Amino acid sequence: MTNRPDLPAEIARRRTFAIISHPDAGKTTLTEKFLLYGGAIQMAGQVRAKGEARRTRSDFMQMEKDRGISVSASAMSFDFENYRFNLVDTPGHSDFSEDTYRTLTAVDAAVMVIDGAKGVESQTQKLFEVCRLRDLPILTFCNKMDRESRDTFEIIDEIQENLAIDVTPASWPIGVGRDFIGTYDILRDRLELMDRADRNKVAESVEINGLDDPKLAEHVPADLLGKFLEEIEMAKELLPPLDPEALLNGSMTPIWFGSAINSFGVKELMDGIGTYGPEPQIQSAEPRKIAPEEKSVAGFVFKVQANMDPKHRDRVAFLRLASGHFKRGMKLTHVRTKKPMAVSNPVLFLASDRELAEEAWAGDIIGIPNHGQLRIGDTLTEGETVRVTGIPSFAPELLQTCRAGDPLKAKHLEKALMQFAEEGAAKVFKPTFGSGFIVGVVGALQFEVLASRIEMEYGLPVRFEASQFTSARWVHGGKDAVDKFAAANKQHIAEDNDGDVVYLTRLQWDIDRVERDYPDVTLSSTKEMMV
Repeated sequence: MTNRPDLPAEIARRRTFAIISHPDAGKTTLTEKFLLYGGAIQMAGQVRAKGEARRTRSDFMQMEKDRGISVSASAMSFDFENYRFNLVDTPGHSDFSEDTYRTLTAVDAAVMVIDGAKGVESQTQKLFEVCRLRDLPILTFCNKMDRESRDTFEIIDEIQENLAIDVTPASWPIGVGRDFIGTYDILRDRLELMDRADRNKVAESVEINGLDDPKLAEHVPADLLGKFLEEIEMAKELLPPLDPEALLNGSMTPIWFGSAINSFGVKELMDGIGTYGPEPQIQSAEPRKIAPEEKSVAGFVFKVQANMDPKHRDRVAFLRLASGHFKRGMKLTHVRTKKPMAVSNPVLFLASDRELAEEAWAGDIIGIPNHGQLRIGDTLTEGETVRVTGIPSFAPELLQTCRAGDPLKAKHLEKALMQFAEEGAAKVFKPTFGSGFIVGVVGALQFEVLASRIEMEYGLPVRFEASQFTSARWVHGGKDAVDKFAAANKQHIAEDNDGDVVYLTRLQWDIDRVERDYPDVTLSSTKEMMV
């Protein structure tokens, strides 16, 4: 992964990234402060405000508002200084990790938020491993430094050991908890002071000339100054300096310290994303890769969100542009169906606000309202048959039978479930034997979200019941082998929403038996989202 000098200026100024974190590390607050600095919102603190204003811009589904968690990844675009930031928010809850995984295929970098008191938590580690698989560059923000937090070296050690990545401090905290007064910006030799009185006020920045500048003593109490100077000396000896190339190849992460709720340290992080983060990168595709500077437009769908606007039963496909300069009204080829598609009402997002996108460039994310033609993994091009690869679908870990409260509404239920399956919110399997649908998800909370959305968006009360099956596997092999296998195992066979054959299992023994008795058939726990 490199930054290339030959990119058109509009593409080179784009930074497309996701924020990953454990729930409660402060990701939503950080997102809001990004929008505040980008001029996209006028007032911060909506997270803390009462009533309707309480949720931030990126959490627009009712369930998210009620629970205070982000369960659908939404995209936001805004300008910051000379850069165009495309920020993709990811679900923080582990029950929604598949959505997060797909989101990470659409970005060029990730910002990892960790809580200064808790360090690296389990969900952070999982998400980090996904980034590692894709060699994504990672920039780290250690949040909540104004609360009691752990020793700075301890936090850095934990990241280095648990995540096996080199850490270089971009800033260093002065004081901790109640005594936290600000940071020293190592990259620009500046003292950044936090304003505790006004959370929306940008902190004061004091230019200094090296660590022996007498100005330091004017702003930092003597006891804190002594400890800080000792720590920074140790840090310079023990920790590597920032190597931009190592950051871009994913082997080093710079770390900033701050307090998102106090708007502190956020601007330095944003400057870092602009200065050191990657430009739009080359996308893997078949039969050839797609480079961002190519003249013709290509893009891929990494997410489908239904009913973003409950008044119109719309579905919006989130398209990451992989190349070219897109203009509204363009005719693009839908590679899976080989049909042309006029993209006449593309939208840019500011969370739940949308505006018409007159144009967009490689690296941008636009929404395309459609009635179900676009699915996750679809590629749109200016005619060439090239498909972006690597967008996965995982076997669900929990399966339940879903029935409509009113048996006469079974047809409506099928329609609702198929819509959620296309959105990637759940796997829906129709058993060849028996009635009802089997719904598969990664985490139990998803059943609640689905039941609440089906009732809210379709006026259809449903109930989820225990299923005898515990897992699902896609069946691959020659047509005859698959047909023969399906005929012999009818009780276990279902189809997914694409019509692909799925084997429902109760025990590991079922899987072992198939591998032993049916050598011509393979079972797979992932399916690439493309046709």
